[in-house]
Amino acid sequence: MIKIIEQEISFDDTLKKKLEFICDFCNTTPKFINGSIRKIDKTNLSYIEPHRIIINDITFLAFNYSTEIYIKNLSKKIQITELESYLKSLN
Repeated sequence: MIKIIEQEISFDDTLKKKLEFICDFCNTTPKFINGSIRKIDKTNLSYIEPHRIIINDITFLAFNYSTEIYIKNLSKKIQITELESYLKSLN
């Protein structure tokens, strides 16, 4: 039987502050969900689940120490600096 070990990763404080600051400008409140590392026991395989940020019912994905944020899934990404204009374009 395959055993999967999951370890939660906490948000990087600077990333969280950047996102909260951007959301303040857009008059929204983000919801943060920590990512995790999932390892398959007795192998060298692992998967890093990104942090999830829910803003206006849209899920954004982010990794610690990254300057990019992903929209809904890992196929579409923007720079964190472009997030404010993206959120304002939705309204």
